[in-house]
Amino acid sequence: MSTNKPKSVDTVLLLLIALLVVTGFMIFYSASLGLIARDGASFVSVTVGQFLFGVVGGGSVLFLMSNVYYRHLRRFALYLFSLALLATTAVFIPGLGLTHGGATRWLDIGITTVQPSEFLKIGFVIYLATWLSGVHDKIDDWRFGLIPFASIVGIAGLILLLQPDTGSFLIIAAAGMAIFIAAGARLRDILIVIAGGILLISVVVMMRPYVLDRLTTFLDPEADPLGSGYQIQQSLIAVGSGGASGRGFGQSIQKFAYLPEPIGDSVFAVYAEEFGFVGSFVLIAGLVFLTLRGYRIATDARDIFGTLLVVGFMTLIIAQTFLNIGAMIGVAPLSGLPLPFISHGGTALMATLASLGIVLNVSKYRSYRRSR
Repeated sequence: MSTNKPKSVDTVLLLLIALLVVTGFMIFYSASLGLIARDGASFVSVTVGQFLFGVVGGGSVLFLMSNVYYRHLRRFALYLFSLALLATTAVFIPGLGLTHGGATRWLDIGITTVQPSEFLKIGFVIYLATWLSGVHDKIDDWRFGLIPFASIVGIAGLILLLQPDTGSFLIIAAAGMAIFIAAGARLRDILIVIAGGILLISVVVMMRPYVLDRLTTFLDPEADPLGSGYQIQQSLIAVGSGGASGRGFGQSIQKFAYLPEPIGDSVFAVYAEEFGFVGSFVLIAGLVFLTLRGYRIATDARDIFGTLLVVGFMTLIIAQTFLNIGAMIGVAPLSGLPLPFISHGGTALMATLASLGIVLNVSKYRSYRRSR
């Protein structure tokens, strides 16, 4: 029977989260040694910042969100989404926004930088889940389903594409589509969204030369091995050098001189070099198991809102995982997205743990009886 009395959180999911956070920080620590050695980066600014903001701060937020009744989020969904949109738009304010690598995605708040798009992902999932759970019985009507869905995705996507942050837009779109399908969208509307997405991506490719460059590099990474194909070439060398069991913890060679962004989107290549095929399989299996466990919680959620929340958050994680690892092994174009739990970015880790805290709270109210 359905009950408002909370149970304990899903122990399996909690243990998986703890294991991935600890493992992720150790991998990050090893990868950061290469950056410190070759670029003279500060050990404190690189590792301590990640630990304090990501691990400690993220762990605190996870604990907080796991104890906030998830249904209360519906009352604040519009405000959370609006604040996240405003914060993400604030990166365009001169003197406040920070530009790096041709992209303006960060806010400089003095003691550190913050990437507000990470919190936009959370606000987006909460608001979309709130809307679609509220119109669940009328989702077949395009006035309540397709048009509002496209508008919500479009508003978030516009800001991200202006930064530009195509990678974040893609995973938000993937999470949105997963929520839309889980809410009971008609096949006709799903096909319309897919067609619209293909058209939009085509336009972005034509308007953004760097996106086209990444696609051509993905199709032929050896065409410009010292230019656009350099990162993927060095990543494949690192992954291949790991062999079956790897060189050993801290023993990566590529991170010291050749691999771009060893603590960023290339961190999986460092890990694969040090732990080999076996270690890579275990890490990927852990991330997949985490996602499947989350989807299991979604199927047992006591209402459609809980289901849509969990589906959205878990899709964000697995989509980002696939795009990051896929790029490092040559089965997806480079996106610049961080690897969840591991890559540098305290904001990203904090946002991931905050979303998983909400999933843990949903797991407290599991039931096989549904209400809206």
